Amino acid sequence: MIQKRHILLTGARGAGKSTLIRKLCAASGMPVYGFVTKREAADAAGFHPIYIHPAGALEADRRYEAANLTGTCNSKVHRVHLEAFDVLGAAYLNAAQPGGILVMDELGFMEAEAQAFQKAVFDALAGTVPVLAAIKDREDVPFLQAVRAHPNALLYTVTPKTRDMLFETLLPQVLAWRETDPLQ
Repeated sequence: MIQKRHILLTGARGAGKSTLIRKLCAASGMPVYGFVTKREAADAAGFHPIYIHPAGALEADRRYEAANLTGTCNSKVHRVHLEAFDVLGAAYLNAAQPGGILVMDELGFMEAEAQAFQKAVFDALAGTVPVLAAIKDREDVPFLQAVRAHPNALLYTVTPKTRDMLFETLLPQVLAWRETDPLQ
């Protein structure tokens, strides 16, 4: 039987997935690898730019440049820059080291065509570095369906009512990652 090592969080926008990930990472005391995405305020045309950053970088050190722009979207249209996922996103995932936590915040529909990025996601889920991921609440994206169904991961739904309880539930598992790490 495969041990379900990884934690996947899903839920509506604003439910607290990213906050829960930050709290669990901080409580673990482990190095953080992977990526976070940041959706910025809409521009004059109503499009929100979305950037990808290393998960372990301080917010003050994040750059908002063309190279890490994953795309723009409004309520109906999205423009994706696949190279940001396939180059930066894949590199952030592939850089994970034993003894750390691999954060994916957040997996969504924009990377549905980013083949190198998807390969890095599935390689990480097949690997031994523990993954803590937020997944967009979309059932119509085959990539996200495959991530949710991965045999090495447990899926939890975050809501404003359950996020504090989930912290208490998941913290022992996250702390166990530190205790079972061969480098500790």
